[in-house]
Amino acid sequence: MAVSSGEGKTAGQEDPVRRESARQRAGEQGLLFDEQPAQLPADIGYRGPTACAAAGITYRQLDYWARTGLVEPTIRAAQGSGSQRLYSFRDILVLKVVKRLLDTGVSLQQIRTAVQHLRDRGVADLAQITLMSDGVSVYECTSADEVIDLLQGGQGVFGIALGRVWREVEGSLAELPGERAAVEDTVPADHPADELARRRRARRIG
Repeated sequence: MAVSSGEGKTAGQEDPVRRESARQRAGEQGLLFDEQPAQLPADIGYRGPTACAAAGITYRQLDYWARTGLVEPTIRAAQGSGSQRLYSFRDILVLKVVKRLLDTGVSLQQIRTAVQHLRDRGVADLAQITLMSDGVSVYECTSADEVIDLLQGGQGVFGIALGRVWREVEGSLAELPGERAAVEDTVPADHPADELARRRRARRIG
């Protein structure tokens, strides 16, 4: 299973020494991030080169991921010659997470499932998630205890605290240009077109 809850992975295997060691490892890796990052304006978008700079990826990766439906811009897609994609803060956060998962050897298939899972989350929820992986599966942890359980049980070889990534992206974008999205670029969350777009994406990545 590509993304599953970390809860209960090591039930019945409680070892105080191993648990304390796991807690120390989690602290050293910055996985116990419990701050609530500041919310950014939802109507600010970022063009492709800015998204690349903030996420630490190449334009070729950005373009390929958009064309294959892995991470698409949610503010404005490229529509014809001369049209510029416009990425939201959340999009760039996911781009950076995808880059880190790829760098650690997680398969693209598992990453697609993880990205779809993150899409279904509210923006505020993302900051409280730590993704753990053993290089094969990706586990979602929403508490310090779940992170420690996975590290103690051996499932968590590495982790990504999304709250920490959020802060990194926020810091990068503070020095990069953004632009306010036009009214026609934004689609209300309950708009029928939004549901159709989700269904099209689901067909592409299924």
